[in-house]
This record gives sequence, C-alpha cells and structure tokens, in this order.
Amino acid sequence: MSWVVVAGVLGTISVIAGAFGAHGLRESVTPERLALYASATGRSVTIPASLFSAGIALFSGSIFGLVLFELRVLGPVTPVGGVLLIAGWASLLGLARSAASG
Repeated sequence: MSWVVVAGVLGTISVIAGAFGAHGLRESVTPERLALYASATGRSVTIPASLFSAGIALFSGSIFGLVLFELRVLGPVTPVGGVLLIAGWASLLGLARSAASG
C-alpha cells in the first residue's frame, strides 16, 4: 500500500472523527471528555499537517530559490525542511500505531 494512500486514509479518518466529536458527541459525554476528544482529534491532524507543510515549504522552497534565483544562502535551509518532512512521516507513523492499538 502506498504511503500516500495511508496518509490520505488517516487524514480522512481524522477529519471524520473531529466532525463526529463536534456534532455527535456533544449530548453524549461530559464537557471534560469532549475537550479531551477534541484535543486528540485536533492533534492527530494538526501535528503531521504542520510538519509536512513547513517541510515542503522549506525543503522545496529552498531548492527552488537555489535553482531559479541562485540564492546560495538558502542551501542550509534545505536539510531543515528535510528533517521536518521526516518528522511529519514519523508523526504519521505514530498516529497510525496509536490508532491500530486502539
């Protein structure tokens, strides 16, 4: 199975879970439990998405700047973007493992 498929499935599930919590659990659980649920679903989307977004911007953006505008000052930025992309994938893996363990 492609990692893109895994990412898409997990992202979709996270959004559905967040919507269910916002609209379907309000009458069923205490406000404290609802806040905990919201925290879990929000982080499951926000952390990997933030890492991927920053990683793509820094990694790809710095390479574009190097190639198109010869901005050599951006050279050290590329590995930082790469580390953020790795962290995004690791975060996604952690999310998948926690979802699988229930």
